[in-house]
Amino acid sequence: MDRLHVEGEASTRATAATVWALVSDARRYPEWGPWGAAGLRTPGPDGGPGVGSVHWVRSSARNFGRHVTSVERIVVFEPDRHLAYEVVGGMPVRNYRADVTLTPEAGGTHITWAATFDSTVLGRLVWRQLRVFYPEIVATLAAAAERLQAPAAPPG
Repeated sequence: MDRLHVEGEASTRATAATVWALVSDARRYPEWGPWGAAGLRTPGPDGGPGVGSVHWVRSSARNFGRHVTSVERIVVFEPDRHLAYEVVGGMPVRNYRADVTLTPEAGGTHITWAATFDSTVLGRLVWRQLRVFYPEIVATLAAAAERLQAPAAPPG
């Protein structure tokens, strides 16, 4: 079966650790992205996010008349470097895997968020939206990481 691919990339002045703090725990996604709510359905071995954990994220905007909730299982969890997840519910896609890769670069971090999934009829509808959505969320993540890392203004 054919596979579909979506990807977003951005560079940020923030460190990989700062980006990781925002992207590694889906419960923080509403702080920086277009999600209205998120949670941890099944914790990882240490009680938080990690390999084997299952989280959910609900869009803040309606899509096809409803708020889409994606349920995702973490399959790779390499702090400050690589997060990968598979969609296990909520989205009409098959064999969906996304990889978020953080690469240190001069003056900051390069973020790549890419996904592949089967080219089904519903998968192609999802692809049409995600090919715009992925670049937007990566840009928003990069900007949020810069704000998070920015030093506080001096008192006075």
